[in-house]
Amino acid sequence: MRYPISRHSLRRVWREYRGLTLFLALMLVFRASWADWVVVPTGSMNPTIVEGDRVFIDKRAFGMRVPFTHLRLTEGGDPVRGDIVVFDSPATGISLVKRVIGVPGDIVALDGEALIINGVRAQYTAGDAGHLRDLLAATVAMAPVVLREQAPGTEHEVLLLPSRLSSSQFGPIRIPEGRYLMLGDNRDNSADSRYFGLVPRDNIVGRASRVVVSLDPDNYFLPRADRFLLSLN
Repeated sequence: MRYPISRHSLRRVWREYRGLTLFLALMLVFRASWADWVVVPTGSMNPTIVEGDRVFIDKRAFGMRVPFTHLRLTEGGDPVRGDIVVFDSPATGISLVKRVIGVPGDIVALDGEALIINGVRAQYTAGDAGHLRDLLAATVAMAPVVLREQAPGTEHEVLLLPSRLSSSQFGPIRIPEGRYLMLGDNRDNSADSRYFGLVPRDNIVGRASRVVVSLDPDNYFLPRADRFLLSLN
C-alpha cells in the first residue's frame, strides 16, 4: 500500500538539500550564460587546438544569453576576424569551435588553400614545427604541414594535410549583416562554413580564450604539461 508524501516530509527534504539544490542551480546558470569549458574531440582546429584540450569559453564576450536559448540578456561585443568562437552549428545545432574568418561586409574567397579577404591574398610562411609534437599519431602519419597565415585582421597558424582531399575553392562571397564565415585551422579536415554555410550572430555562444588542461588520448589521457593554461590566438 502506498502512502502519499506529506508536506512535512517535503519541507524536511527541502531543508536538508536546499543548499545543494541552490548550488547546482547556480552552477548550471553560470555555465549556461557566463562561462564554461568544452572538451575538444576532433582535430578540426589543429594545430591551435588539439584533441583532448579542455577549452575555457567566455560567454560574456558576445552578450550573456538566457540559459539554453539564443535570447541575449546583454549586447556584448561582436566577433572580429581571427576570434576563436564556440557556436551552434546552423545545420545540426551541435556546438562547434572554429575561427572567425569573415565578418559582415567582408568579401571572402578560398583559392587552393589561400584565403582572399576583401581582395587581399593572405601571405604564408613556414610555421612553428613544434606544434606537431601535440598532434595525434594518426595526424602526424599524414605528413602535415604547418604554415603561418597572415590575412587582413588575423595572423595565426594553420595545418595542411597534402594527402587529404578537401574543399579548397569557394567564393568570392559577400558576408551579409548578421552572418559570419567560420573555418577550422586544420583546413583539410574541418567541417565548417564551406559545408554548412554562414553562421548567424545569435548562434555564437562565446569566445575560446585558453586551454584549461589537455589530456593526451595517445598517452593514456595523461596531462600535456606544455598546454596547461595555454592562451589561444
